[in-house]
Amino acid sequence: MPTNLPAEAKRKWAEVSAARNPREKLQLMQEFLSLVPKHKGTAKLCAQVKKQMAVLRRELEEGKRRKVGRGGPKFFIEKEGAAQIVVLGLTNVGKSSLLAVTTNAKVEVSPAPYTTKEPIPGMLPYEDVQFQLVEAPALMEGAADGKAWGLQTLALARNADGLILMVDLTQNPVEQLSTILEELEKTRILVSKPKARVEIERKFMGAGLRVIVFGRLLNCTFKDVEELLKSYRVTDAVVKIYGEATLDDVEDAVFESTAYKPAIVIANKADVEDAHAKLKTLEDYVGGQLPIIVTSCKTGMGLDKIGEALFKNLNMIRVYTKEPGERNFSEKPFVLKKGSTVYDLARSIHSDFGEKFAYARVWAKRLVFSPQKVGATFILEDGDVVEIHTK
Repeated sequence: MPTNLPAEAKRKWAEVSAARNPREKLQLMQEFLSLVPKHKGTAKLCAQVKKQMAVLRRELEEGKRRKVGRGGPKFFIEKEGAAQIVVLGLTNVGKSSLLAVTTNAKVEVSPAPYTTKEPIPGMLPYEDVQFQLVEAPALMEGAADGKAWGLQTLALARNADGLILMVDLTQNPVEQLSTILEELEKTRILVSKPKARVEIERKFMGAGLRVIVFGRLLNCTFKDVEELLKSYRVTDAVVKIYGEATLDDVEDAVFESTAYKPAIVIANKADVEDAHAKLKTLEDYVGGQLPIIVTSCKTGMGLDKIGEALFKNLNMIRVYTKEPGERNFSEKPFVLKKGSTVYDLARSIHSDFGEKFAYARVWAKRLVFSPQKVGATFILEDGDVVEIHTK
């Protein structure tokens, strides 16, 4: 059952959520903990908040060090293309080489360890879409605890649409992948779909609360979820619930955001001797839970499979649009998630299209006849052509 916190504590957490200044947020978290009754039912919650406070303290300390020095590298990369994919790996696994041979990025490829000090973006073409690959500084054991640029690299991963986990087949790939996964898990970034996942996307004041259940609720109702969220002052947000979720899962999401990031594993340097044996141990360790692309940045082996693997793993579809009265449809598609509707497409084109939507005409191979007149809830598939009509 939810922790049943007193109203005063819930109000204080609403202040924590609204705070943007790290120092202010840290102070408010401390005040929140002082209002939480200490018993078995709140132990997990207190541990979650204390972990967040520890991360904030490390970030503040890191900020002090950068101010004293000459300043650190820029870690925010604006998203471009169909999706932003962050490339993670230990040092010298070939991340820079991957960007150099698959994208337009100008990167320094060096045998020296930890050459990459800041994220480097490049565009990877796949058919008629492009993925933005971002090489992140190398991870190491303890990255989630603040070693090197670990916190910034993991924050970059949390903001991404998907991940590439890169390992080197000249070394022990299982140890490398295990280290990457452990550091991600410490910061609540998951690469395997959890049984239940709740995403809370806060909106501007007055937007209202919208709860979307893609799976099903266990031992609670839609109204229970709304009441719980409103008790924490979550009143202007889009809340998406995946899988089989309980009220506990919803409450956990209020306090600590677990981020699920679709990921593929790239096993690089497959051209070296003994690579096959090490690949087998990696495949046994992964157990089919993540796609593995076997590559060699040196010979080009397997590089042509990366785009398709990303497209499938991110559950994407391409939808093409057509202006009313025009014969040809757009060459550049809109990239949406599988399960998206005509309304989702309309909102992607322009917010006014969603509000003024009347009907759409869809051309698709799966339809008995094309075009077919459809409503806003019509579910789109890859390759559909849509002509939207407004009021």
